Amino acid sequence: MPALHTIQFSLFPEDNTRLQNLCGWHNEHFDQIEIRLGVEINSRGFNISVTGLAERLVKAEQILRNLYEETAKETLTPEKVHLELHQLGLDQDKALDNEQVLIKTRRKTIKTRNPNQASYIEAIQQNDINFGIGPAGTGKTYLAVACAVEALESERVRRIVLTRPAVEAGEKLGFLPGDLNQKVDPYLRPLFDALFEMMGFETVERLIEKNVIEVAPLAFMRGRTLNESFIILDEAQNTTTEQMKMFLTRIGFGSTAVITGDITQCDLPRHQKSGLRHVIEVLDGVEGIGFSFYQAKDVVRHALVQKIVHAYDRFDRKQASKQDGKQDS
Repeated sequence: MPALHTIQFSLFPEDNTRLQNLCGWHNEHFDQIEIRLGVEINSRGFNISVTGLAERLVKAEQILRNLYEETAKETLTPEKVHLELHQLGLDQDKALDNEQVLIKTRRKTIKTRNPNQASYIEAIQQNDINFGIGPAGTGKTYLAVACAVEALESERVRRIVLTRPAVEAGEKLGFLPGDLNQKVDPYLRPLFDALFEMMGFETVERLIEKNVIEVAPLAFMRGRTLNESFIILDEAQNTTTEQMKMFLTRIGFGSTAVITGDITQCDLPRHQKSGLRHVIEVLDGVEGIGFSFYQAKDVVRHALVQKIVHAYDRFDRKQASKQDGKQDS
């Protein structure tokens, strides 16, 4: 059995409110860290002792010190603790690459949380057309919106265009109540939420009125040329091959386009091929186009989301293996 070790350290400055924030309700934050790292945390006031495997003790001290620094600025939540743990790269059992990319908007600074996110941002900064492909919860759309806001505020572009195909789990827009804007709004809500967080509700509403920010279904892009714009196509797995080609040929001078989606969650009818899956093959190796592929380990939501994505991946591989076996026989 591997030997257990104990380290001791103190937290400064001493502040009871911050210490309570660090511990969480009934020590829920300590419990969360103990489960993820396989250690035992004991505290006597601001004196902390951690017992566990030697290679995990350094990480435990690092996460506790990082979180204590955060308590000076915000109230910790289990979600925040999860993100900090994820940032340590526990699934790879090594520390996260220290090279973080910062996206600075007027209201907040967004930090990348893993190497894949960092390379994704760098690709957006270097290429006019970029694809972010992978499971939900990896930050693809959020980071794309952050880059769009940064580009607009620094006057590198004159407008932001946000679009999604109006297809969700087989439902049709015609069955929804209200006018066109009210029908489309639920499909674009994640984009709105990110904009409101980074720019503020009143600013976003004002820019929409001035048409500096345009939010529209993909069908409205046909026949247009978008110059000096930052264009985001979200949920691109639900585009047809024709829609994807139409969208990509809308891009004009001085524009950047980011296309995001998850090819495992396509809601198109079974006989239709996803435009996102198709375009990966068509544009492979084309200069000036960036592809960023995310995996389950890059998920930065609840820890269970990673496990769910892994479970679906395993199931899909088993099903594909069975199909191959039937064809061989």
